[in-house]
Amino acid sequence: SAVVFPKKIATEQQSLMLVKRLLAVAVSCITYLRGIFPESAYGTRYMDDVCVKILREDKNCPGSTQLVKWMLGCYDALQKKYVTGVCLAPDQFNNCWLCLQTVTECYHFKFKYTHNGPLLDFGSTDKESGSTISCGDTKKASILLIRKIYVLMQNLSPLPNDVCLTMKLLYYDEVTPPDYQPPGFREAKYVGMMFSEEPMYLNVGEVPTPFHMLKLKITTEKQRMENIDKNILKQGEIAEPLQVCGVSRDDPEE
Repeated sequence: SAVVFPKKIATEQQSLMLVKRLLAVAVSCITYLRGIFPESAYGTRYMDDVCVKILREDKNCPGSTQLVKWMLGCYDALQKKYVTGVCLAPDQFNNCWLCLQTVTECYHFKFKYTHNGPLLDFGSTDKESGSTISCGDTKKASILLIRKIYVLMQNLSPLPNDVCLTMKLLYYDEVTPPDYQPPGFREAKYVGMMFSEEPMYLNVGEVPTPFHMLKLKITTEKQRMENIDKNILKQGEIAEPLQVCGVSRDDPEE
């Protein structure tokens, strides 16, 4: 009934398990609040005092079952240290990545790996990998990130009625076998993506552990942000305003 935070994160495996849970919570919250799947496709869990919806396999909703399989594929690539990024993008059906290269929204999860373990980076970070991070810091940051997602998702303009959800994995070519594809994935037809309207980039928040850094970056059409009251981003449950930023030119992957 709860997303449990470990009392101590002493090993890479413990950190990896926590990152998997947070990734599941973040993806579930995004799809729930953007109305991708029906209520029956979610179960209720708690992170401390925060109620969250967790996506589950639902025989009456093939799409939710497919996304759960994608998440398991992400975990496989993450454990093997092959994946450098995960892109989740809801868009109109006719603009699905299977057809065209354009998207409406994109939620970018970016991974890096160090000698201390994988570094989950949803943007850029200036934190040193050797810094001391307590479980209390990780728990507090995790809850704050989910609260930020809730506030932002509830204030974005609605998605189109006919939505196609796509997920793309990006790999480290130097370590990933050429024929590797995790369960549920196939080789992508398009390498990149583009937006039909002017995009806006949002750095939502970060969650540090001794072995990982988790950051969430959202890209959406600028017009979908025009109706958001800027004061919403500065409410009490949001410790810091969402940072609107441009593309990082010093990162070749960007």
